[in-house]
Amino acid sequence: MRNTTRATGVATILGALLATGQPALASPVPTFEVPAKFAEQRIQWAPCFAGELPPELPPGSERLECGTLAAPMDWHNPNNGGEISIAVSRLPATGGPSDRALFTNPGGPGGAGLAMPLAMLSINRPELPANFDIYGIDVRGTGRSSTVSCGPQRQPNLDVRDRDPANIQALMDLNRQFAADCQQHSGELGRYVTTEQTVADLDLLRQVERREKINWYGVSGGTWLGAYFATYFPRSVDKVVLDSNAEFTGSWQDVFGWQPMAFERRWRADVLPWLAAHDANYHLGTDPAQVQATVDGLRAALKANPLPVPDGPPVDHNALDVLVLQSMYSKSAFPRLGDTLAALREGAGEAAPVLAQARSRTMPMQATDPMDSQTATLFSIRCNDTAFRGTPESVVAQSGIQGWKFPTYGYYSISQPCLYWERPDVSLPTPTGAGVPPVLMLHSEHDPATAFEGAEIAHRQFQGSRLVTVRNEGDHGVYGIGNACVDDVVEGYLIDGRVPEGDLTCEGLPAPEPVQPHGFAPTGRSLLDVLEDLAGVLG
Repeated sequence: MRNTTRATGVATILGALLATGQPALASPVPTFEVPAKFAEQRIQWAPCFAGELPPELPPGSERLECGTLAAPMDWHNPNNGGEISIAVSRLPATGGPSDRALFTNPGGPGGAGLAMPLAMLSINRPELPANFDIYGIDVRGTGRSSTVSCGPQRQPNLDVRDRDPANIQALMDLNRQFAADCQQHSGELGRYVTTEQTVADLDLLRQVERREKINWYGVSGGTWLGAYFATYFPRSVDKVVLDSNAEFTGSWQDVFGWQPMAFERRWRADVLPWLAAHDANYHLGTDPAQVQATVDGLRAALKANPLPVPDGPPVDHNALDVLVLQSMYSKSAFPRLGDTLAALREGAGEAAPVLAQARSRTMPMQATDPMDSQTATLFSIRCNDTAFRGTPESVVAQSGIQGWKFPTYGYYSISQPCLYWERPDVSLPTPTGAGVPPVLMLHSEHDPATAFEGAEIAHRQFQGSRLVTVRNEGDHGVYGIGNACVDDVVEGYLIDGRVPEGDLTCEGLPAPEPVQPHGFAPTGRSLLDVLEDLAGVLG
């Protein structure tokens, strides 16, 4: 969950309930009629790249094929004539097409996934590309598939930490307007951008590709999608890897509700100490408290005097907030954060483009093209799938509490467009693992976007799951970052069918040293980091 993605007391209660057995499904799992026109179609696969490959692509990228899949807009009424297009990619196994397929998803929810096979090529773990045909999918609503939109969005110069009543009202008005814009611009399709409709698309792809079963690797919001795919189609899956888990046995409100605490923990436990330890490089402070004071001062200065950006609006405190949050997903981003903060402290102008890039990628209600369809899909899934609990008054009050306790991200919990969403009639079954082959869950202890506590709840409620806990680690997405313990377990499970007898623990990787001159650390980057590098290579 790049924008992605909660409480000990709840976990204790759930643990007591589970001692008496698995809970029943909240609602029955429906089946879907697949009209012949969809079931009998064949994807016209063609090379994704014509001519010379882009230089940033790894060897083997020339094998990537692209195509489109037609699907009903509404799987509950598939013959009504409404039809959408799903963009897909396929990387045949190194030695030629394989009898084993691996479907992938980068999360979000709503992340464009066509480049996922290339990301798996790029991490220098050749085992999976050698043994599987790897599929990437732009799920309904996003990327090159039939898309939804929130329309042009203004860049409000509001501060979520400002608790003045007029500012609070402006933020709540923005929630209401954003929800209305998303639903207006998304049109009829927006009502059918749900997890249920999406997993039906995925199983259609399985059938059209004539696969008896598929394997799954999903990260972040892709764990929610993978758990639901297995719940709706348990006979369609073989092995399922869920990396950096959303609390998929709860609601989206639960999933995102953990984030203020989880981001604060990552910031205090990992990022601030790292910056302080490298004061000789960045001169931000020799202990975490001093670094925090420096960051707070830089934020206040940007709020008072935004930095000019060529060919774009100035960057302010909101852009710095976004950069700080983005930098917590992967320790490989710590050096860039340190460099940018140091440049800001010195008044250097090179900080502005980094902040502008951060601002353009993420943050609810501030997305710009080409992120619009991904942002619209994210909120369509969040707001359509599960009902929102609360009132305007409770949202304001809770955001104040969250901000006081967890100031790095807590005040942003006032961003709740689902409060004003006109939700369609959607009733998802609760995933329990019943009838599903054992799934493998991976999670780091300090994951900022999908809190470890939420993963533990999902693990306890999803029978047959095995949890690999990565200790002393906070990266979001732990397969493929160079942790041999994690990678060997994943590949042994997917390739050789070795299901761990029980839960496992792996030690995390150390944070990188500062990079001189400016730049990312060369190792330890996650699949999601690589995927961001590949953004745009497929159009």
